[in-house]
Amino acid sequence: MKIRCLIVDDEPLGRDRIASLLRAMPDAEVVGECETGADAIRAIEEQSPDLLFLDVQMPAMDGFSVLASVPAEKMPTVIFVTAYNEYAIKAFQVHAQDYLLKPFDPDRFYDAFRHAAARIRRGRESDGSTSDVLSALGRARTGAVHRDRVPIRSAGRVFFIDVGDIDWVEAADNYVKVHAKGETHVVRQTLQRMEEWLSPKNFVRIHRSTIVNVARIREIQPWFGGEYVVLLRDGTKVNTSRRYRSRLEVLME
Repeated sequence: MKIRCLIVDDEPLGRDRIASLLRAMPDAEVVGECETGADAIRAIEEQSPDLLFLDVQMPAMDGFSVLASVPAEKMPTVIFVTAYNEYAIKAFQVHAQDYLLKPFDPDRFYDAFRHAAARIRRGRESDGSTSDVLSALGRARTGAVHRDRVPIRSAGRVFFIDVGDIDWVEAADNYVKVHAKGETHVVRQTLQRMEEWLSPKNFVRIHRSTIVNVARIREIQPWFGGEYVVLLRDGTKVNTSRRYRSRLEVLME
C-alpha cells in the first residue's frame, strides 16, 4: 500500500520540488498540495494523509498552529520542511518524524521518507501510533516532557536518535556528549537539561557530569570511600560521586 502524502508550503517552488521527489518514489502518492495552514487543516480532514510535509513559517498560521488544530485521530506522521533550524527543538517536542532544512539534497529527502514510511507501516500493523503528536504538543506547552528522541545537529541538518539507543551522556562545558551505538554526538545543551529530557525510569545520574542508561549497566563494582564504578555493556567504566550515590543504590535494592 502506498504512503499517502500531503505537501504544505506557501512557496510554489517548494511544493513543486517535494512533489517531484515524491513522484520518483514508487511507494509514495501525493494526495494534495496546500499553500496555507487553513487549507492544510481542511485537506488533512478530507484526505487523511499518512505523511505530512509541513513548512513552519507561513502567513496567518504557522506549521505548529496547523498541528494544534488537527484532531488527534486525523494526525498524520509529520516531516517539517523549513529554511530555519531554530525550530528543530520545538518540532522534536511535538514528535515530528524528521526535520528537513532547505536546501536539502535528494538523498537526504529520500532517507527521511523511507524512515517515515517504515514508521507508518509499523503503525498500520499495530493499529497506529501517530495520534500522540497532538497530546505531545499540549504537554510541551505546559512544561518539560520526557523525550522519545534527541535532536542532533550535524553538517547543516538535524537528525534524531532514539533515547533507547543512548548508552550514557557526559557533560563537556556548555555541551554534552551523547554516546549511542558506538558513536559520540555533541549536543549544545546542559546536562541538567538532558536529565529533564530523559525519563528517570530509564536513566540515572550517577555523577555531576554523567548520566547512564539503566538498561546498559552490566555491573556495579564497589570503590573507595563508599563510591562505585559502573561498568556498561560496551566496556565503558564511569565513576559515581557521593552526591548521586543514593540514586544508584536504589537499583541494587
